[in-house]
Amino acid sequence: MPRWVFPLIILTIVIVLVEIYTFQAFKMVSKSKIVRYSFLLVSIAVYINFFVNIITYSRSEGQTPQFQMAMGLLLTVSIPKLVIIILLFGEDAYRWVLKLFSAVSSGETKALAGRRKFISQLALGLASIPFAAFIYGIIQGKYNYKVLKYQLSFKDLPDAFDGFTITQISDIHSGSFTNKEKIQYGVDLINQQKSDIMLFTGDIVNNKADEMDNWMDVFDKLEAKEGKYSILGNHDYGDYMDWENPQDKIDNFQKVKDIHQKIGFDLLLDEHRYLEKDGQKIALVGVENWGKGFNQAGDLAKASANIKKEDFKILMSHDPSHWEYKVKKDPFNYHLTLSGHTHGLQMGIEIPGWLKWSPSKYVYKQWAGLYEEYGRYINVNRGFGYHAFPGRVGIWPEITVIELKKA
Repeated sequence: MPRWVFPLIILTIVIVLVEIYTFQAFKMVSKSKIVRYSFLLVSIAVYINFFVNIITYSRSEGQTPQFQMAMGLLLTVSIPKLVIIILLFGEDAYRWVLKLFSAVSSGETKALAGRRKFISQLALGLASIPFAAFIYGIIQGKYNYKVLKYQLSFKDLPDAFDGFTITQISDIHSGSFTNKEKIQYGVDLINQQKSDIMLFTGDIVNNKADEMDNWMDVFDKLEAKEGKYSILGNHDYGDYMDWENPQDKIDNFQKVKDIHQKIGFDLLLDEHRYLEKDGQKIALVGVENWGKGFNQAGDLAKASANIKKEDFKILMSHDPSHWEYKVKKDPFNYHLTLSGHTHGLQMGIEIPGWLKWSPSKYVYKQWAGLYEEYGRYINVNRGFGYHAFPGRVGIWPEITVIELKKA
C-alpha cells in the first residue's frame, strides 16, 4: 500500500467529522434544504478538486497555478469551519457540564432555550469574516501592492550617499502568475519610486526557468538610475521538483541565472560591487541562498573578500535566518541587510502602529518589515509575488523604498 494512502484515509475521516459538525450549524440556522445542501455540495467539490490535484501531482512539474488554486480553495472553505467548530464544541462542552451538574445536583438544571441556535448564528457570522477575506485575497489581495518607505540614519554613511534611495523587491515567483495586466501595474508602481538603485532579493521562479518566458517583457522594463542588482533565492536552484537527469537541473539553473542578465540585473553570486558617488563608495554584497533548514550555498566570507571592515556595507541575503544566525553579530559589521523569503506566510493581520501578526512569526524571528539589533538593520520584504497559496490575506505584496541618511 502506498505511503500516502493511510494519511489520506485519516484526513478523509477528519473531513467527514468536520462537515457533519458544521452542517449542524447550517441546519440550526436555515430551514432551507437548498441552502444547507448547496453549502455541502460546494465543500465536496472543493475536496474532490484538492484530492484529484494531490493524487495527480507530479514533482516533475512542481506546483502549477492549478495546484495552488486547489490549495487556496481548500483553505478558503476549511479555515472558516475551524471557527464554527471551536464555538460549537465550546457549546457542547458547556451542555455536558450542565448535564453532569444535573446528575449530581438535587435540583434540575436547564439550558437556556434557543442557546444552540444563537451559538450557531454567531459561529456562522464569525466564520464569514475569514471566508470573505480569503476570497478577496485570492481575487484581489495578491495584487494589493503596498509601497513601504523607511529612512535609516548611519553615522558612518559616506556624505555623498546622504539621501541615496533603494527600492527593494523580492520573491517574484513568476511561475504562479496568471494576470499580466495586474503584474504590469505592480512593475509600473516599482518604477514610479524612481530610486537610485533597485535590489532584488531572490526567488525569480518557483522551479523552472521557462516560468519567466511570458513575463520577460514585463520585468525587463524595471528601471533604476544607478543600476539593478540581484541575488538567488532557495526556489531558484530547482530543488523542489524532480528532474529526468542531473544535467537537466544543472542546465535549468544556468538558465535561471541568465534571466537576471536578460532583464537587466547584475546577479551577485557570493560577490560584491562598489557603488561610487563623488569619489566616495559603499559596498553592495550579494550571497547565494543561506537558510536555516534550507540550501546553504551562500559564502559570506567569499562575497566580502577585499572589502574593508570600515566600508559601509549593504548585504543582500534571501533568507532572514542568515542574518539571525550568521550576520547580525559578525564583527565585520554589515550595516543593512535586505532579505525576503518568508512572504509573511501571505496571511496574517497588520494594523500599522498597533498590531503585526502572522503564523510566520513562530518560524522566523525576523519575518516581515524592519528590525534592528546591535546597531544593524534588516528589512524582510513581504514579497512581490505569491506561492503555494494563490492569494494574500492581510499580508500584502510589498515594494520597499529605503532612504539612507547621514546621522
